Amino acid sequence: MMDIKLKRVYEAPAKQDGLRILVDRLWPRGISKEQAKVDVWAKDVAPSDELRKWFSHDRTKWEEFKRRYFEELKSNSEGVKALVDEFIATPVTFVFAAKDEEFNNAVALSEYIQ
Repeated sequence: MMDIKLKRVYEAPAKQDGLRILVDRLWPRGISKEQAKVDVWAKDVAPSDELRKWFSHDRTKWEEFKRRYFEELKSNSEGVKALVDEFIATPVTFVFAAKDEEFNNAVALSEYIQ
């Protein structure tokens, strides 16, 4: 099992973050690339715009969101493999912009990869 940490992009970067991978399709509002200290922007494995807008961080849609997102990830197996290859031998933190730290695409992506 891989050790994938999760952290809001607005939180201060730390050494123990290891490789910082932004897993959102859109760049987070109000933060510069220098402030974010993102090593990789994996927007190609983020949920599609349609899925992201449909989910709209509605916790009641969480299970269906994950099912649909996992289907998108299955059809993008090369993108997922490329992402995993980035951090196979190093600590990694998926960074995300969502306010909800329990129900977001970084949580779902981590679960999918594990």
